[in-house]
Amino acid sequence: MRNRRIVNGLTGVLLLLAVYALIPGRINAQETVPPSAAEAAGAETEMTAPAVEAAPAEEAAPAPPTINSGDTAWLLTSSALVLAMTAPGLALFYGGLVRRKNVLGTMMHSFIALCLISVQWVLIGYSLAFGPDVAKIIGGLSYVGLSGVGQDPFGTVPHLAFMVFQLVFAVITLGLITGAFAERMKFGAYIVFGLLWSTFIYDPLAHWVWGGGWLMALGALDFAGGTVVHISSGVSALVCAVVLGKRIGFGKEHMAPHNLTLVLIGASLLWFGWFGFNAGSALAANGLAASAFVTTNTAAAAAALAWMFTEWAYRGKPTMLGAASGAVAGLVAITPASGFVGPVSSIIIGAGAGVICYLAVLVKEKIGYDDSLDVFAVHGMGGTWGALATGLFADPAVNSLGKGLFFGNPGQLVTQIIAVLATWVLAGVGTFIILKIVDATVGLRVTEEEERMGLDLSQHNESGYVL
Repeated sequence: MRNRRIVNGLTGVLLLLAVYALIPGRINAQETVPPSAAEAAGAETEMTAPAVEAAPAEEAAPAPPTINSGDTAWLLTSSALVLAMTAPGLALFYGGLVRRKNVLGTMMHSFIALCLISVQWVLIGYSLAFGPDVAKIIGGLSYVGLSGVGQDPFGTVPHLAFMVFQLVFAVITLGLITGAFAERMKFGAYIVFGLLWSTFIYDPLAHWVWGGGWLMALGALDFAGGTVVHISSGVSALVCAVVLGKRIGFGKEHMAPHNLTLVLIGASLLWFGWFGFNAGSALAANGLAASAFVTTNTAAAAAALAWMFTEWAYRGKPTMLGAASGAVAGLVAITPASGFVGPVSSIIIGAGAGVICYLAVLVKEKIGYDDSLDVFAVHGMGGTWGALATGLFADPAVNSLGKGLFFGNPGQLVTQIIAVLATWVLAGVGTFIILKIVDATVGLRVTEEEERMGLDLSQHNESGYVL
């Protein structure tokens, strides 16, 4: 009898262990899709054990989440890489593209975006984007001032590490828009616009896609920011260019980049930092991060070549500016797809971006609107192509949560189209309203005299070069 009880007891323990091992939350968290904002809202994901029926009292409870030092190190490193994309990467890239009299003012836009959003994100931005969901539209106020956001595990990393990684995304998104109104917006207007835009456009959109909002619930795929970062900034840039109007002398005076050396250095730093942008979005030092790293590099190279050869065929000569712009276009396009597609698909996505974005620049020249640094052509169109291409090429062999049209799921493309349209509407309409509010309060544009003098002197009383 005693032996039978022992056998029955051992059998029961083995059965409990078998059930415990099969719970999805016990599968190696580093092999799952990174924790989404739904976790910040307290929702259950692959990183935590899902609810199960009440177990016998003697059954062991699932182990609490623990911090993985490798994942944490990679996420913090990625955060620093993405920060470097804004300052110095974007600052140098945009600074070299404008005329000499505006180089400091343009670079200051990127630097101040880093300062401004770093404070806004801590006070309210993170809570609005990743706080507990409210009606699938916005995050609650539980994390205001980073209340409750500390060193405790968030998946396999500290919650603060996840927070700061998302912070640098919000920073560069505002920085990207500034290329559209370079050389003509008041600096004070930029400060007000940046705060309003980040709070009422970026934060809600981040919640929609990553924070447990309605697009996330719909199944939209955006691994690292095709909709949240690039479409939103590109469409907003187009609205800014139209509302502010053309620069004085646009179409009549020569407005070539004043320093292509800075442009190449900036573009190279953007490429370097983009590995943190995309591969870091795995939120773990795992195979998915490696896959995103490879597709990011491959797409950038393919796009640079595609832009260069297209320009070569159209204008008769290849240019360094074209190759650098093409690389950035490829990085933009692969961003939403980087964690869902394989290397060959990334070549197609990158090459498509190089051609599409170059053609968008040509269309701008025909239409005549003054997007100073082609933000819409590169980020708006590149981001749109990348988001739609994700719906075509998402491969479940790369990421089980992604299955596109070419892998048997046409519904994913439909979902991507809805996400793109929603982003266009929110960014376009929201930016127009914000610009009108800013114009009515502090005014948007510098005077004609200040514009002719250059923003370095008129807005900051400094000069980029002492010759």
